[in-house]
Amino acid sequence: MTGTGRGTRKKSSLLRKFVLLAAFLLVVLLALIALWYLLAGRLPQPIPSPPGPDRPDSQSASCPDVQVVVVPGTWESSPTDDPYNPTANPASLMLNVSRPLQQQFPPSRADVYTVPYVAQFSNPVAFPPDGQQSYNNSRAAGMAAANDILIRRHAECPLTSFLLTGFSQGAVIAGDIASSIGAGDGPVPEDLVLGVGLIADGRRDPSAATNIGAPVVGVGAELSLAGLQIPGITMTGPRPGGFGELADRTVEICAPSDGICDAPARALAPGNWIGSALRLLEYNNNPVHALYNSYVVDGNGTTATQWMARWAAEKIAAAPTPPHS
Repeated sequence: MTGTGRGTRKKSSLLRKFVLLAAFLLVVLLALIALWYLLAGRLPQPIPSPPGPDRPDSQSASCPDVQVVVVPGTWESSPTDDPYNPTANPASLMLNVSRPLQQQFPPSRADVYTVPYVAQFSNPVAFPPDGQQSYNNSRAAGMAAANDILIRRHAECPLTSFLLTGFSQGAVIAGDIASSIGAGDGPVPEDLVLGVGLIADGRRDPSAATNIGAPVVGVGAELSLAGLQIPGITMTGPRPGGFGELADRTVEICAPSDGICDAPARALAPGNWIGSALRLLEYNNNPVHALYNSYVVDGNGTTATQWMARWAAEKIAAAPTPPHS
């Protein structure tokens, strides 16, 4: 056998080994990516809640007239927080709404329940991992916890009215639940919902609700980046059907240049790349998102949280008083 033949066979053998090694590494990489997605979590499909009980003529004296459900934003809650005295984050924005309501109304008139949930948003590319729950997992946990109090309260107190409010990730959760209620497949009947108040909603659609404050040209980040899916973060786009029957009872507050609720429409469309990139300069560290307690929404100097607390108080004051037995 000539040296040339041996050399050719050697090169062929090395090439096969290289191809096999590359294929093995590709399989390992795909397995790691699949595991990454699996561990990061996906958003569950909504499950229509069973119909509530037939409404009696009266309900237990232990039932509140109004059940207020407050959903805090990212890093403003924990699964073990006290729903009636939240302390997980003393600076939680929604405390500026829930506490005034607790001070104004006795629990028999308005039971103010702050949903305890993980409220995290992990950086999917952090290395080493940041130890946080993914947005998908956190959002699913918040949705389950909020639905739980609504379902339980309605089962116990079928004449009690409801008011939903939330901030940031909590606004997405409260808004998604309101959307399901408005479509007729939510945890409580739509006619028992007094109102829905959302601050910095990541799925804000300007045409879906009444907008309070300065005009905002953008949309929620989940509409802006609709279709984007990376491990643990699914941008779900607009809510199908908006808020349905609750559209005229839903209010949204979004400060201009808050990248969570005032993002450029269809940012991923090639024709919008330049305009979207220019808007990124407004979002550096997104300072506006943390300033709703001082963001003024009307000519009287009313801040976003003051407005939301007063709006909720007016809804509660005007709510029906069910007979008690």
